[in-house]
Amino acid sequence: MTAGTTGLSADAIYYPDVAATRFYVGALAKLSVLQYFVAEAAVIGVWAGAEPYSRRTGYISDLGAVACGDFDGREVCSPAHLLMNASFVVQGIGMVIGALLLGSVLLYCAARPGAPAGGRAGSQPVSPARGRAGWSTGVITAAAARMLTGIAGAGTVIVGLVPEDTGSGWHLAGALMYFAAGSLALLVIGVLWVRRTSLGWIILACGVVSLTALIAGGVTGMHVPEPGTLERLMGYPITVGIAVAGLVIAQRVRHERSLRRAARVP
Repeated sequence: MTAGTTGLSADAIYYPDVAATRFYVGALAKLSVLQYFVAEAAVIGVWAGAEPYSRRTGYISDLGAVACGDFDGREVCSPAHLLMNASFVVQGIGMVIGALLLGSVLLYCAARPGAPAGGRAGSQPVSPARGRAGWSTGVITAAAARMLTGIAGAGTVIVGLVPEDTGSGWHLAGALMYFAAGSLALLVIGVLWVRRTSLGWIILACGVVSLTALIAGGVTGMHVPEPGTLERLMGYPITVGIAVAGLVIAQRVRHERSLRRAARVP
């Protein structure tokens, strides 16, 4: 569809078909990261180390260690390591799928009250909005958030595929990808949405907490009284923030679908 056939200028803004199935699937993919908390609790429940596992002092990756014994000065033994590593992979895949299916324009306008949506498959042209430069910047920023989310997802997939006791540096690299890119993605999404939905504040706060903890971990080399707590302050907010973002998008998609069903009723 071109500007000539619609009578609109070439500067017309195109909104996505918010009710599209791909966006709903993308939102659910983001929400699926919450399975991590269930898996972690289950794996901790069958921990077989010499000492009970503590979220305050135990590293998350210890739960995915394949062998039992001493690792980096810690006694680890996680009989359900396959479940933990599978959870890492599923979490990462959910983030990558969300990044791929949720277009940048959709991500930018999903929490935008009153943003035009609907139309047929594809996109719907509307008149140019005021502050087109701001719109373009917002879409570009949303694209950055998608890229960062995808990188973070790829990182946690690596963490699951390459457990900490395999002797490979890819595990640490994957963890850093997840923590760094994930926290930055939440900061970007939070800034985009903070004035459009109260949940934007939660996403922004999650990004701030995660990035602050990551910096603290880098400065201290994780030599703190409770390294498990510090690592979870890096990771938990990312999981929560991504899920909240998925919730916002899922609610918008359902709202658009409800409007369409209502419009069909004679």
